[in-house]
Amino acid sequence: MRPIKLLLLSAMLLFCVVVTAQNKKVTGRVTSSDDGGPLPGVSVKIKGATAGTVTDAGGNYTINAASTATLVFTYIGYDPKEAEVGNRTTINIQIKPHENSLQQVVVVGYGTQKRSDITGAVASVSSKQISELPVANLQQALQGRIAGIDVASNGSKPGSGVVVRIRGRRSFAAGNDPLYVVDGIPFSGDLGDISPNDIESMDVLKDASATAIYGSRGANGVVLVTTKRGKVSKPSVSYAGYAGFSTPLGSYDILQGDKFASYKREAYRAIGQYDPNDPGAIIDDPATFKTTTVFEPVELESMKTGRNTNYQDMILENGFQQQHYLGFLGGNDNTKYAASANYYDEKGVIDGLDFERFNLKLNLDQNIGKKIKIGLSTIATLGQRNGASINYLGQSLVNSPLTVPYDANGNLVFKNSNDALLSNPLSEVVPGANVDELNRTRIFASIFGEYQIIDGLAFHINFGPSYYSTRNGRFVGRYTNARNLGEPQAFTANTNNFSYTLENILTYKKQIKDHSIGATALYSIQNDRTENYSDAVEGVPVESQQFYNLGNATTITSVGSNLTEWTIESFMGRLNYGFKDKYLVTLTGRADGSSRFAPGNKWSFFPSFAVAWRLKEENFLKNKEFLNDLKLRGGYGRTGNTGISPYATQGALGRTVYAFGSASAFGFSPTAITNPDLKWETTSTINLGLDFSFFNYRLNGSVDLYRQNTTDLLMPRQLPITGGYSTVLQNVGATQNKGVELSLSSINFDTPGGFKWSTELNVTINREKIVSLYDGTADDIGNSWFIGQPLTVYYDFERIGVWQTSEAAEAAKYSAKVGEIKIKDQDGNGTIDATKDRVILGSDIPKWTGGITNRFSYKGFDFSAFIYVREGSMIRSNFHSDNGTYAGRYNVIAADYWTPENPSNYYPRPNKNQERPNYVSTLTYYDGSFLKVRNMQLGYSLPKKVIDKIKIQSLRVYASAQQPFILFSSYRDKYHGIDPEFAVGPSNGREQSTSISVDAPPTRTFIFGVNASF
Repeated sequence: MRPIKLLLLSAMLLFCVVVTAQNKKVTGRVTSSDDGGPLPGVSVKIKGATAGTVTDAGGNYTINAASTATLVFTYIGYDPKEAEVGNRTTINIQIKPHENSLQQVVVVGYGTQKRSDITGAVASVSSKQISELPVANLQQALQGRIAGIDVASNGSKPGSGVVVRIRGRRSFAAGNDPLYVVDGIPFSGDLGDISPNDIESMDVLKDASATAIYGSRGANGVVLVTTKRGKVSKPSVSYAGYAGFSTPLGSYDILQGDKFASYKREAYRAIGQYDPNDPGAIIDDPATFKTTTVFEPVELESMKTGRNTNYQDMILENGFQQQHYLGFLGGNDNTKYAASANYYDEKGVIDGLDFERFNLKLNLDQNIGKKIKIGLSTIATLGQRNGASINYLGQSLVNSPLTVPYDANGNLVFKNSNDALLSNPLSEVVPGANVDELNRTRIFASIFGEYQIIDGLAFHINFGPSYYSTRNGRFVGRYTNARNLGEPQAFTANTNNFSYTLENILTYKKQIKDHSIGATALYSIQNDRTENYSDAVEGVPVESQQFYNLGNATTITSVGSNLTEWTIESFMGRLNYGFKDKYLVTLTGRADGSSRFAPGNKWSFFPSFAVAWRLKEENFLKNKEFLNDLKLRGGYGRTGNTGISPYATQGALGRTVYAFGSASAFGFSPTAITNPDLKWETTSTINLGLDFSFFNYRLNGSVDLYRQNTTDLLMPRQLPITGGYSTVLQNVGATQNKGVELSLSSINFDTPGGFKWSTELNVTINREKIVSLYDGTADDIGNSWFIGQPLTVYYDFERIGVWQTSEAAEAAKYSAKVGEIKIKDQDGNGTIDATKDRVILGSDIPKWTGGITNRFSYKGFDFSAFIYVREGSMIRSNFHSDNGTYAGRYNVIAADYWTPENPSNYYPRPNKNQERPNYVSTLTYYDGSFLKVRNMQLGYSLPKKVIDKIKIQSLRVYASAQQPFILFSSYRDKYHGIDPEFAVGPSNGREQSTSISVDAPPTRTFIFGVNASF
């Protein structure tokens, strides 16, 4: 037995020596692909074995492994990654955060939190989602991406913006725009000055428990924009560019050729001035049958030859769009940098409409020793927009299609008809005839310093200066419809704005066994100064001077200037507490003082609290493998709104003229009543939410229910005009918003063969209503404000058809005629009057909105489709009134109008004696619902073996179609509209209902692009 034992012992020793000889020491570092920072606690194991280790605080690891082994790197919240050892002894790895990770870091204002620790209603849009939509304005990337946000375009010209509303509207006059914060600094205006390519993420704070940290500016929600920063990596260069063309989504459907001639004849036949034996003549005097020609000679010639002029088609053309982005990024443990340059250019579908923008961005982060960190984020923008206020299409839609634009020699004929108010539409687009040029320059910066006082306690200082200037130049030449051979006019307006924000922030974080504590204290001051200058002249001697030499004009028509300044001072405190990552509490309080209010009302306090319970961490759910997370949230808070002019409490004086003896003199008289009692609008919000994640994060989502009550509305109260004033600004009235939000994301398929399909879905239902007005529960019919209804409604007569021949006697009772619009007699008293027969027809607020994105990928190919839905709103189409005159003078909608031979029941009979049909406004209201395919994109990424050969990191090419389809829109499909999506922002200090006017038509865009990194 002894020899056998010795033999076995020797074999075992030999085996151990062989194994030891095959293993080798492998070291490396694990970092995050997001920022290049080290990841401590990453599990590093040999595939198929139990042996392993974890990374230290610097992300470093050491493990013994054979050359044939495969290392597996896993970390909570990140996708696992494998690496073959081979002949390497150093393996550095970057791992990617999981798309639905609870460990994802979210910006929450004055700091960040893990998504799993958030107690309020916060949602995010990633850089990947932003890059899927080639948009000029960053806010457009929010549409349909986040539940609770309603985003609608307010124009289709290059450079047009959007209207953004978070959880509805609260105020009539104090504004409903959200607060935008870029790299920690409040950003005035919209985000059109920032390139979407520079954005890392956008985080949206929706409920008061989240927004109260911004106090007086958080009532309408907060959008936190984080730009791309440097990371620990080798220097890298990235390029993103695309180019493409755009085409009109449709054209305005108006009468052409013979149909216009028939309509014109019908307008005269309706009043008896029509000779059936001479369809080209009218009867001026029915007693003598004296006739004159209804058509001009040029029109008669067109009718004889079959000639038709479609002015609209002659003006519309294909547009062009391009963008080029070059980014530089890198850094080490002490210094990180990110710099970029961006150029965007868009030509509209009408010559003279364009938008051009140049962007430069620089972000720097520098560690000084172990306790001090400083940084800089700077954005510089130079932009130019042309044609923003010019309606090039207006004349093309009212001119007779039987006229001609050119004479026999090919020259433009300015007066192409005998109508004194009409002119050749093509003269509007002659270069230099009609100029509207807006130049904008902006420099925005965020400068910070941070000092780690002790472990967990840090002092942070932010300084954010911002400067922008705009110059608007306007010129209207002699040969335009606006001047109609009159003296040319010119106008310039200049705006200069400088603002700064200074914040001192103290933060504390500590983990004591099962207790996590976080605290934030803030002192902040923000100052804003704006100067405006304008002048207008008439009689520019040489049209090529446009607005560049106003001193040569014969008449100065106006000169103006203005200065506004305001300041907000703030104190804020926030406390976060967590127990066992199971029970979470957030308490916030902020006190704001605003210079806009009078002494005694300058300051207000805005508290909030929120709690969350992570049920997944309870024993009865902890071991449920199908459940990854389940969290119940609840919160309450108050926020404010200071959206009034800086001097609204002080009254106002206006210049007046009076007699001083025998001479005239200028003086000043009060134009607005002083009201030192004005105070903050206040919004109180309660929010309940549930976050969930199932099946290894393949199904994730959240549900939120909320109610917002806004009181002390800042709005003009009506006064008897006999007192000398019609209104006074007061705190009167209340509104309410309540709703439900649903967000879902899923990984539907993720096969070993490489096919992946994922879906993102969100739905929003919001109900806003007026609770009270200055007279309590009495409606304000003059302003169309009604208790229990949304802030904007359509209040008008209800059209029920067209009076038919068989109804002639009944029509006469209402002083109407056969062929005219028939209005419903609401009270049945036999008369139609504005007091008793107008009703609320609807509102431009949708019943619900939603968005769904599907993404597919397979072996380098990727495809995504984004659909946006807006359901249950009403719109008002000014096209149907402006081009619905039916008097035989101007061209009109190509509609099925009433005639004795064609007794239709929608559009009235043309009538020469009516410049517009009676009750024409009732023809303008339509269902605004639609389903829009917002974007479709197909891409291909070159495989690794190919890009390795050409020495680049990645290369992707793609083709994209924006707005290729609009479906389920009766306004577009049935009633001659083009696009029902439109929003109107505040005007004259109050919210407006949506009206779609005739202007440059919306477009669909097809682009081809490439993304590359080196």
